[in-house]
Amino acid sequence: MHRRNIRLRREYLYRKSLEGKERLLYEKKRKIREALEEGKPIPTELRNEEAALRKEIDLEDEITAVPRSTIDDEYANAPEKDPKILLTTSRNPSAPLTQFVKELKIVFPNAQRMNRGGQVISEIIETCRSHDFTDVILVHENRGVPDGIVISHLPLVQLLTLDCSMW
Repeated sequence: MHRRNIRLRREYLYRKSLEGKERLLYEKKRKIREALEEGKPIPTELRNEEAALRKEIDLEDEITAVPRSTIDDEYANAPEKDPKILLTTSRNPSAPLTQFVKELKIVFPNAQRMNRGGQVISEIIETCRSHDFTDVILVHENRGVPDGIVISHLPLVQLLTLDCSMW
């Protein structure tokens, strides 16, 4: 699993470097497009590349004209694939916490509840990655009352910690 994380980071850094190059190319195309629309001469720094860039400009449409960011790349297939969520509790949950997690399962579509038992969080995350879960929701309690929720988005494990109180 460690190799996979290293590969994912390497791919992310590579895509970020490509994004910088695409941004420069986009700026050059934008300058040429503006010069052609306004009837102004093409900037001198772009005259050598003007013919090739003009061909690319002619082939572009509304979707391909603007460069796409790789930051939200993990959400790119969100409309095509439903999220798969794992709900779990702290170790040795009380009855109210178990009931609360059952109610959360109804709230979140495609959620699966797992009895945690003695598993460590790192084992749970590895299991979720291997079974293609997109999110992990961990519910904590204090003296039998649910008081905290940790939402983790996979594969890069981005965390959101929420405190909740029952009135």
